[in-house]
Amino acid sequence: MYKASVRVTLRPSILDPQGKTTHHALENLGFDRVERVRIGKFVEMWIDERTEEEAERAARAACERLLANPVMENFEISVKKI
Repeated sequence: MYKASVRVTLRPSILDPQGKTTHHALENLGFDRVERVRIGKFVEMWIDERTEEEAERAARAACERLLANPVMENFEISVKKI
């Protein structure tokens, strides 16, 4: 069994209104040294494969087909045996 941790973030060229709103709210709360905020998502998947390579391949396919929008988002995958 493997645990895949996936971090999905907007591509740098894509505007992030949620990040901008969060940044503004942080400034209003006194966090004036925060210069920029980008919002993403974090997904954990437990994958029952025989090898780490197969688990990573399954996680990558899930990202490419469902979890990330390839036009707007990047993703990073980390796989560990559990």
